[in-house]
Amino acid sequence: METPVPIPNTEVKCGCGDDTHMKGKVASRQYKIFNSLENRETSPIFFLICYNIFMSSWSTRRKTFYGSVVIIAIILFIGVPAFYFLYTPPSCSDGKKNGNELGIDCGGSCVKLCQSSFLPPQIAWGGAKFEKVVTGLYNVAAYIVNPNVSGAAVNVPYKISFYDDRGIFITERQGKMTLSPHRNSLAFETAVNVKQRVLVKAIFEFVQAPAWFQSHDTLEGLAVIDKKYEEENANSSLEVTLENRTLYPYKNIDVSVVLYDSDGNVQGFSKTKIDNINPKNGREIASFTWPINREGKVTSIEVMPVINPVAD
Repeated sequence: METPVPIPNTEVKCGCGDDTHMKGKVASRQYKIFNSLENRETSPIFFLICYNIFMSSWSTRRKTFYGSVVIIAIILFIGVPAFYFLYTPPSCSDGKKNGNELGIDCGGSCVKLCQSSFLPPQIAWGGAKFEKVVTGLYNVAAYIVNPNVSGAAVNVPYKISFYDDRGIFITERQGKMTLSPHRNSLAFETAVNVKQRVLVKAIFEFVQAPAWFQSHDTLEGLAVIDKKYEEENANSSLEVTLENRTLYPYKNIDVSVVLYDSDGNVQGFSKTKIDNINPKNGREIASFTWPINREGKVTSIEVMPVINPVAD
């Protein structure tokens, strides 16, 4: 009979006043980490990273936790109020492209349209036309077409330059005009003094691009119900009767007229103003006179009323 071999006691026990107990727990945790990582195909670098994460001490994790709490508290109690105090919501006058704007303070929900959102006004007639009133004095006009259905502009600056038969500059006139949505307008200048020189050329140009804004046609309720043109001796006259078929008054209406012959050539033009046309079929007469007899050439008359457009 063989003598039994005693089995040594391998249990890790707590020491007396030293850190033997903690070393035993650390060793046990190391063993578990190594054992779990050895069962996977792991690169040495990844192995070291995982080891350091798992082996971080409780005090490190505790410091990290407290630090995160402090950072979150700073964000909540300082950062968020500061953001709302300093934050300025996008607007159509902040000089920046923000919100749903298509450009700087234009497009999207802004009333002002961007330059890329509208068509430029068209200068018809090949430029400005002039008509001699008396020796040395001329009426001058340029026919402007606004192709934008929902775009309007006010106080659009322009200038008309005048040249004599030798191509020498005589003088110029500057003015401002209104471009109503999808309507034609007349830039009109009266009694231009060319200083006894022979006027042969007038050049019209816009001084700067129109400041477009969204609008709609408000003149649909204004009707032209009569046009009475007469010629007598060396004079001619025109009376245009306008009727307001809306429930609100029309005020400060600029009324321009163009006279044409049977071939569509311009024979004359002028402009006047009506202060008010009452609602519910109120009527007013726009009167025009010229010290010119056109000898029966006028066969058609175009009337162009314009009022200041309203922004949508």
